Amino acid sequence: MREYKLVVLGSGGVGKSALTVQFVQSIFVEKYDPTIEDSYRKQVEVDGEQCMLEILDTAGTEQFTAMRDLYMKNGQGFVLVYSIISQSTFNDLAELREQILRVKDTDKVPMVLCGNKCDLEEDRIISKDQGNALANQWGSTTFLETSARKKINVDEVFFDLVKQINKTSPAGKDKKGGKDKKKKCTLF
Repeated sequence: MREYKLVVLGSGGVGKSALTVQFVQSIFVEKYDPTIEDSYRKQVEVDGEQCMLEILDTAGTEQFTAMRDLYMKNGQGFVLVYSIISQSTFNDLAELREQILRVKDTDKVPMVLCGNKCDLEEDRIISKDQGNALANQWGSTTFLETSARKKINVDEVFFDLVKQINKTSPAGKDKKGGKDKKKKCTLF
């Protein structure tokens, strides 16, 4: 079974953990408890294939940015999350994306732009059009609005990322002799 290393990134308080926990455990976490770093595993079926997703839920706070390069290097796909009710969280994503591209040394990385908290429509600051425009500016990156609370588009975010990874690196390409090459020291 192929394993996928996915990384969830974004500013503090955008709902990275809520999205991840909703996807992995089908639970909505109401309380905000800043994450340092959490790793989750979930087996899913995407396009008829069994996959093991290893999801790294990262810190949104500035004090943990030193760890970013390492998990950006090891990650295969990235969920960039902002809150539709916060302009600053939307503005922060361009720098995160640039850092991913720099660390990966490529301009094409499997990525989903995720406008979270779409259930809070009455508090919306970032329009759906702004999210779409940013995704298009990034070279037709997938854009989805999500709600961890209402479980809107949560599964789709992770499934889309797996499909993108499959397109960019088909299953046989990263395996030698049927075994994954393992590095001894990774955050995953």
